[in-house]
Amino acid sequence: MAGPPRFPDLSPVELVGRIERAPKAELHVHIEGTLEPELAFAIGRRNDIALPYESPGAMRQAYAFSDLQSFLDIYYAAAAVLRTEEDFFEMAWAYLQKAQADNVVRAEIFFDPQTHTARGVAFETVVQGLGRALERARRELGISAALIMCFLRHLSEREAFETLEQAEPFGDAFLGVGLDSGERGNPPEKFRGVFARCRRLGLHVVAHAGEEGPPASIIGALDALGAERIDHGVRCLEDPGVVTRLVRERIPLTVCPLSNVKLRVFERLADHSLPRLLAAGLRASVHSDDPAYFSGYVNHNLVESCTALRLTTSDAYTLLRNSLESSFLEPSEIARHVERLNGVFGT
Repeated sequence: MAGPPRFPDLSPVELVGRIERAPKAELHVHIEGTLEPELAFAIGRRNDIALPYESPGAMRQAYAFSDLQSFLDIYYAAAAVLRTEEDFFEMAWAYLQKAQADNVVRAEIFFDPQTHTARGVAFETVVQGLGRALERARRELGISAALIMCFLRHLSEREAFETLEQAEPFGDAFLGVGLDSGERGNPPEKFRGVFARCRRLGLHVVAHAGEEGPPASIIGALDALGAERIDHGVRCLEDPGVVTRLVRERIPLTVCPLSNVKLRVFERLADHSLPRLLAAGLRASVHSDDPAYFSGYVNHNLVESCTALRLTTSDAYTLLRNSLESSFLEPSEIARHVERLNGVFGT
């Protein structure tokens, strides 16, 4: 298979301009993780729910995470303000406008229904609010967007099956399922049965693995769950055999550099493994994860990564193209966006 096009290196300013103008797919973003403090406070006031912070600024100051769990504690506290269909619509619509500003042409958005149904919010409320925003984005912003329903891995498989039963009447509202929350002590194999059911329903499968967990977690996601994409996957480099398999099977890795630094997977962005992932031939792309908490949406992740890691123009193009080609869009749509990407980079 021919490799990606190679480009002469642009100046940093020129490269930033190309990245910002380029069409891109956002494949690793949690919609609850786009809830900016200002909107969380506004929704909380409307629903008479108090956040455990004095102000949006005080909430932001709490974003000094030591690991994934320290982030999740704040994440779930903020999500507690979401109660009505309008709340979910406003959160998603706010994100989609930011996505358009970043030239996102395709967004495959994670949502965590168990975070909300556990508080008594109906599944229907969640998906209808999010779905309204996605439909408006299609009409008014020209963004193709879809939902991926995630199961929380710190809960049981029985609870995941219960969530799937709630979701089945709304199957047209989402295109796939994922697995997120804390990896430690919650291997993919724990959810083998429910993901088999999801595959029989014709749903796409993705899974978080290889962030907190070791390379064996990636293999579990592939073999036990049938994952078509690995979310994060940055620890794959610890096992050459896992790298070989990921390259051979062309499994996408949706990498979130600023998230990895905020959650102390890497101490500094300059230490990130992204250049090594690309050099190994892995199908890596860059995404934002929980941008309201990790200081940047997708363009910021791309620009900061290219700067800190001294990535080449060819690297930037490869990351952008990988995002488009790793989406679940129809091949003809992917080809149309790649053609536009090529125009931005002058191929």
